[in-house]
Amino acid sequence: MSETIFALSSGRGPAGVAVVRVSGLRAGDAVTLLTGQPVPAPRMAALRLLHDPHDGEVIDQSLLLWFPAPNSFTGEDVAEFHVHGGPAVVSGVLTALGQQPGLRPAEPGEFTRRAFLAGKMDLTQVEGLADLINAETEAQRRQALRQMQGVLANLYEGWREQLVRALAYVEADIDFADEDDVPEHVSAQVKDAIERLSAEIASHLADGSRGERLRDGLGVAIIGKPNAGKSSLLNALAKREVAIVSNIAGTTRDVIEVHLNLGGYPVTLIDTAGLRETDDPVEAEGVARARARAQAADLRLHLTPYGEEPETTEGESLSVITKIDLGGGSPGHRDGRFYISVVTGAGLTELVAHLADWASKALGGGESVLLTRERHRHALEACRAHLHAALTQPDLVLMAEDMRLAARALGRITGRVDVEDLLDVIFRDFCIGK
Repeated sequence: MSETIFALSSGRGPAGVAVVRVSGLRAGDAVTLLTGQPVPAPRMAALRLLHDPHDGEVIDQSLLLWFPAPNSFTGEDVAEFHVHGGPAVVSGVLTALGQQPGLRPAEPGEFTRRAFLAGKMDLTQVEGLADLINAETEAQRRQALRQMQGVLANLYEGWREQLVRALAYVEADIDFADEDDVPEHVSAQVKDAIERLSAEIASHLADGSRGERLRDGLGVAIIGKPNAGKSSLLNALAKREVAIVSNIAGTTRDVIEVHLNLGGYPVTLIDTAGLRETDDPVEAEGVARARARAQAADLRLHLTPYGEEPETTEGESLSVITKIDLGGGSPGHRDGRFYISVVTGAGLTELVAHLADWASKALGGGESVLLTRERHRHALEACRAHLHAALTQPDLVLMAEDMRLAARALGRITGRVDVEDLLDVIFRDFCIGK
């Protein structure tokens, strides 16, 4: 690539240290222009003063690192300036770099895109890096790190290699059927291999979308009649005042969402309008939204005040009896219900522990290889469809073509083949400097 790019690669805002990265053919020139000295030894930190190239004024004192191509993140020459993280310092360094010919600010995800194009990462690892940057819980971090380290890539590339080897036997059977070194009954052996591979992919697909749900988080809707304690429970679980709590029925008129970390798993709590019939058009709209959001949630907490008859719950639901402090009830989990008091905190620990255990089971509980993207799922389903077609082909030539299409579908997941149309989509959500 002809252009040299630069950007702040650490978080924005005042900080002790900020990292400004430069990548490209002119990265070394940028070092010399700002420091007045040649690049330091590769991967050895050097303390250098940074000067404004125009007037020589000192911008900051920097710890400088130099990564010559191809042994860098992007595969290009890369310089990293570790400077003090104040906005004025960062602005001064970026301005000085921007004034140099041949240098320009990086686009979002451009460093990582160059790493992919240089063969430093495949697409699943790129997506894993994006997930790692955005991870909010321990489980999300673990899944993203495994993917960035190549767990998914190794699985999918292993399948592709099996398919390519099987395809080679089919093509040998087509082209050299009369040769002595071509095993007999090759097509039968290949069909066995295809069936095994198809079964492995089917098992991988039958994961309940746990990997994707781990990335996005589970939804838990809090539902019940007005004044059942829904907003109070939401505030107690969030440990802050998120929703308005009032004895006046119909206070919550829209859906309120709060993102929580339960036992290392991401959960979105959804406070909904009280479920009742009403002539108020605004509240009626809130009730309609509540019903729709509750229906789409992974789990529903159905709240009933102590002393009232709980309604029958269906599907993924928990019956929670609230306000036990007002009626003299005891906290705990019995008769398939949780008994709690938000005012005293009684029973909340048991409820939270149950939710964390449910989230762990729903999201895989530590499984190492999970699908994390809808595009992976589509590609694997396409692969299986081609494998099924290959097994039903009466002609070896047609069988080979379906096997090639199946291998191509696998290759698109990691980016080995035909992915130009995917790149903009994959990199558009990256931050600048990544």
